[in-house]
Amino acid sequence: MKRNVYLDMKTIEEAQGLFLERFGRGRRTEAERVEVSEALGRITAEPVFARWSVPTYHSAAMDGAAVRAADTYGATETRPRRLEIGKEAVWINTGQPMPAGFNAVIMIEKIHTLDADRIEIRASAYPWQNVRKVGEDVVASQLLFTQDHRIRPCDIGALISAGVFELLVRRRPLVAIIPTGTEIVPFEEARRIDAPEGTQIVESNAHLLSALVEECGGEAVICPVAPDQEDRVRQALQMALDLNPQVVIVNAGSSAGSKDFTAHAIGSMGEILVHGVAMMPGKPTILADVGGRPVVGNPGYAVSSVLSFEHFVKPLLYRLQGRRLPAGQTVAVTPVRDIPSKPGVEEFLRVNIGQVGGRYVAVPLPRAAGSITSLTRAEGLIRVPLLTEGISRKETVEAMLLVDREELSRTVVMIGSHDMTIDILADELRRLGLPARIVSGNVGSVGGLLALKKGSCHMAGSHLLDVESGRYNLPYIERYLKEVPVSVFHLALRDQGLMVAKGNPKGIEGLQDLTRPDVLFVNRQAGSGTRVLLDYSLQSAGIDSAGVRGYDQEEFTHTAVAVDVVSGVADCGMGIFAAAKALDLDFIPVVREQYDVVVLREALESEAVRMALETMRSGDFRRRVTAMGGYDPSRSGELWQEVG
Repeated sequence: MKRNVYLDMKTIEEAQGLFLERFGRGRRTEAERVEVSEALGRITAEPVFARWSVPTYHSAAMDGAAVRAADTYGATETRPRRLEIGKEAVWINTGQPMPAGFNAVIMIEKIHTLDADRIEIRASAYPWQNVRKVGEDVVASQLLFTQDHRIRPCDIGALISAGVFELLVRRRPLVAIIPTGTEIVPFEEARRIDAPEGTQIVESNAHLLSALVEECGGEAVICPVAPDQEDRVRQALQMALDLNPQVVIVNAGSSAGSKDFTAHAIGSMGEILVHGVAMMPGKPTILADVGGRPVVGNPGYAVSSVLSFEHFVKPLLYRLQGRRLPAGQTVAVTPVRDIPSKPGVEEFLRVNIGQVGGRYVAVPLPRAAGSITSLTRAEGLIRVPLLTEGISRKETVEAMLLVDREELSRTVVMIGSHDMTIDILADELRRLGLPARIVSGNVGSVGGLLALKKGSCHMAGSHLLDVESGRYNLPYIERYLKEVPVSVFHLALRDQGLMVAKGNPKGIEGLQDLTRPDVLFVNRQAGSGTRVLLDYSLQSAGIDSAGVRGYDQEEFTHTAVAVDVVSGVADCGMGIFAAAKALDLDFIPVVREQYDVVVLREALESEAVRMALETMRSGDFRRRVTAMGGYDPSRSGELWQEVG
């Protein structure tokens, strides 16, 4: 048997590039539907929306007495008000549904009981005080999770509460693991012997690899041990491929020894992309394509096996599930002694780490590739660069901590006016598999501009109408961001109007009806673009806001306004058509307005911000926004103005 010689070793980056480009780009495992109770750790294959609101009924948020707020007006310490139990007040406990006609709860601590039929209060209550309203936590149709989201325990509670009992998730990638070696004793047989005899080795790597696969969210099947015969290895590989796995790992038999048949067997069945990686441990790694399936020849020494898996199999499994590979946490360390290393390969040193005199020091562990305890004992790994001869004890280097990994994602912080297109943007970034995500805070358009001024966010959503010039956003940007360079991008034109109950039972036709005594309005918070637009529209129509019942009743999002109308808290509210459509409300158009995204100029250097803007310009994003109704996103993502 001819020996294999590593004539063309690849660097880790080169090998990863070849392998992941061949098998990781654009691939996902198929989707399957599972019960929510079985979804822990699974990855969503589509965006998940709430079926109903949470809570589904108005309930008491405190123990006390349910009252009609109007019956309490005027109550003070010096002029207490007496209420009759059963008629003007009803005893209620936290979580109980509010009695019909009652709209506030007075805390038990604020009540003076006079007798069995009467109580006394010394402060008035305002409408919906100490009441948990319908949709306070979740609004029907609200985006709960984007696709490619990993389900956590708390997510299961949220899903069930919102009426979602089944999920479409990614199938777990199936990995077939083939242990090889004539001297190998299978795990099942090893349990029945006192100790290995002679050169016997108890097979453990397959179970180690199986656990790594499970940790990555995959499923592993361990195949029977294949002896060191090329035809038997080839036969085992074909049997593994017949299982239709996403990945096949052949463990051991990948080095340059004369009895290592893995490379010959794989090469006779497919294409070897890489045989030999400039890393230590892990140099004998084979990366191949057999019938369109990724096959990895994984080294036999335990440490080599783990490091090879971490660099090649793990990234592939994450990509197949639509997950981003978590970045390892690092700490700056100084070796306690010089650590020589062989140039030409990247070495991964296992180290113990401790804090001494305010600095972290690293104590090297045994370097043998077969020393599994050097991994079980290690607190960190030091990566020695390819072309260096080692690390001096005088150097400070980064060590990767062998601890629980947190998902590291590039985050775009967006603060400002609420709009449903932001949810679509967040999901579209996930759908495309881009390493960026959106985190938004709804504080109104003015609040968003002020957050930009403070450097608290990358971008802000704004739809502020300047009533004097009739222009949107620019006058406010020039006012609030005088010395802050920003770029203004179009997001959408959108329809704003009055959202009313299905069938419009109050017969509301326009803004003039807001002054009717039988119409109760719900407003947006001061500083929001919708509030500015409403005030301008009322003024233009000659309507005094003081005559609008509910003008001071505020919500922070369009969907919150819509749910108030759905639940009967209000008869109508100002909002966008898409929110009305989502909750099956009728809509009375008032105006088509301009919604823009204001971005810090320096934030444009961020890859995540650029990806978000590029996604806004994409046809898929524009089609999804258009489908919601009430939007014109034909110029979304286009640069409009630069200010400052």
